[in-house]
Formats: sequence, C-alpha cells, structure tokens
Amino acid sequence: MKEQDFIDIIKKQIGDEFLGDDCAYLKEFGIVVSQDSLIEDVHFKRKWCTPFQLGYKSITVNISDILASGAKPAYLTIALSLPDDIDDNFVKQFYSGAKSALNGAKIIGGDITGGKYISVSVTAIGKTEGRRISSRSHARAGYKVITRGEYGLSSAGLNALVNGVKNEKLIRAHLEPKLDEDFSKSISEQIQTDYAMMDTSDGLADALFKIAEASGLSIVSNEIQGMYGAEDYHLIAAVPEEFLKKLTNFYIVGEVVEKQDFVLKIGHKEYKNYDELKLFDHFRRG
Repeated sequence: MKEQDFIDIIKKQIGDEFLGDDCAYLKEFGIVVSQDSLIEDVHFKRKWCTPFQLGYKSITVNISDILASGAKPAYLTIALSLPDDIDDNFVKQFYSGAKSALNGAKIIGGDITGGKYISVSVTAIGKTEGRRISSRSHARAGYKVITRGEYGLSSAGLNALVNGVKNEKLIRAHLEPKLDEDFSKSISEQIQTDYAMMDTSDGLADALFKIAEASGLSIVSNEIQGMYGAEDYHLIAAVPEEFLKKLTNFYIVGEVVEKQDFVLKIGHKEYKNYDELKLFDHFRRG
C-alpha cells in the first residue's frame, strides 16, 4: 500500500473535517496544528548529519507546515526516542540545533524515551490572528501559481551524501534548509480571498498536483529544474492575478485552469494520477 492509501483509510475511520492539509485549522481557538516525524535510516542517517543538524531540521520541517498555512509559528513540543548509545552531548547539541530553527516560536515541552533507533516527533502550533489561512482546496480557475527560490538543491545534497561527494552548499541545503517566513506573511496578512498554499517538502511537482486535485481543477505549469526533487521547503501559492501587485520577489510557475482530462501538465507532459509523477513514497517497496 502507498502513503495515500493509509491516509484514505484514516479519513474513513475518523472523518475528514480537519484532514486534507498539512495543518489542522482550529478556527475557534485561533490556531493551526501540525505534526511531523523523522525516523533514523528513513529520513536521516547519523553518519550524514550532526546532532545539531538533526535538531535544526526536526524543527524546520514542522515550522514549514505552519508557514504553508499562512499562520505565525508559536509553540512546539518534541518527542524524542533515543537508543542506549546516545550520550548527553547528543541531547545538548540536538536542542541547540532545535533552538536555532525556531523562527520566533518556543519549545514548550514534549517527551523523551528509549528505543532501538532515533525517532523525533514534533507537534507545532501556529497563531492565526490577523492572517487568512490557506487550504490546498482553495485554488480557483484563473489563479496564478507563484513561488520563490531555487529547486533541486536539497535532493542534489542528498545524492552527494549517498555518493560520498563533498559539496558543502548542496549538503547544507539538504540538512539545514532555510524557510521563507516573509513569503507566507506577506500573502496571509494582505490577501482578502481564499487561496491555496503548500510547502514543497515532497517536491514542487507534488505540491502542484495536490493543489489541483484538492481544488477539483487542473494546473498548467512550466518545467522548472529540480521540481521533481524533494525537501527544498520552499512555498508555492495559488492566488488571484490582481493580488500579485501587492507582492515582490516571486516568479510565476503556473496557472490554475478549469478541470481538464489531466490534473497537472508540466511542459508538454500531462499527469492524470499521482503515481505517474514517480515521486518518493514512504511505503513504496523495492
């Protein structure tokens, strides 16, 4: 089974009132909530990253979801599972890295326990006051899809680590990704209409497809170098064309159109289902 198959089962069991985006929007409390996990030998290898970098990235991947919702990062809790060979210096450096990635948020607690492998699970909370919260289902025909940043650096950094190639710029892009809080803030504080925004943690192509599919529309996109790679942690947003006058420092990657016989078109290639993108899946065998 694939990751989406498991998500579909979960939706059937518990309902989908709060499911569908990377953050659950609890409007009555004025917050969004998200959770992500990093598992040793699945998401990282000890020989490739320092404890500082692991702490940094554990926070970054969660704050990225908060920014993708349009909210302001506020609080985080960390559940940390550690094997017997971990020493106190690892914990010290891990939390030093975590603190360096907070973007104004605060660590307010968590849990620590033993385990066979290192496992990190972070819950992040964002404040929504003064901001309009996004949803990947809120794209509309005629919206432009915009982004910032260079794609493919993180996946190239991962390849460098796998192949033992020393390239500090690429490896740092993978282990210490930089987030763009200004992009999120400038949109969510100014926009007056529904809009869609996602991070590109699973790739730009992934985010484009999921926005189009959730909105029941199609997206026509330019082909961007590195758009099929993952973990760049940039943001993309589908917004009305007239809203672009309020923004600076962005480029248009595509346009939302009425539903076609494809979900996503990149250059001349059309994708009707997600599997055709051949992106990473946590549960893919072989």
